Amino acid sequence: MIQTRFYRTLCLISSTAIFLGCVASQPRNATNVCSIFEDRRGWYRAAKSSEQRWGIPVSVNMAFIYQESSFRARAKPERNRILWIIPGPRPSSAYGYAQALDSTWQEYESRSGNNRASRSNFDDAIDFVAWYNASSRRLSGIAADDARNLYLAYHEGNGGYQRGSWRGKEWLLNAAANVQANADRFDSQLNRCRSELDKNWFQRLFS
Repeated sequence: MIQTRFYRTLCLISSTAIFLGCVASQPRNATNVCSIFEDRRGWYRAAKSSEQRWGIPVSVNMAFIYQESSFRARAKPERNRILWIIPGPRPSSAYGYAQALDSTWQEYESRSGNNRASRSNFDDAIDFVAWYNASSRRLSGIAADDARNLYLAYHEGNGGYQRGSWRGKEWLLNAAANVQANADRFDSQLNRCRSELDKNWFQRLFS
């Protein structure tokens, strides 16, 4: 019995270590999408797959993740402070690369069929962002490359976006402008490196 418990504990520790090891560290150069994808070809494949599935450009989806978490897998909102000192509760359940709320993530799992998705997994997170942006395109008529308005709908929800709840929120308008600027920069960068990223390992040997 003691030996059995020992092995169960050992397996649990090993599984935890493997899980932790699967969470990628923050990219060294988060402002250059070519640098990110050159270091993490798996991220490029996931981003490209999400673009093909949902019709939202890689550059837009990557700009969202950069804005939301700076590509940190376990990002969370800052805690509120009680009396400016004592850490209080977090303002929302937002978590992971995409800062997705619990309820919105559950909706994604249900509607996309990706019901074992993880917010700290990049492949799942970028697919979530692309899915949400495709929903905003369908529900609110926002163009696929209009990162500014897609971000407003992402933050406010499509109901809030259509009601104009973002109007007068200067901080949100500034954030949306940043997302558009980053999407434009990422798109320009990708135009210079996409052909290289599309090569398989064998083709790269002779390039």
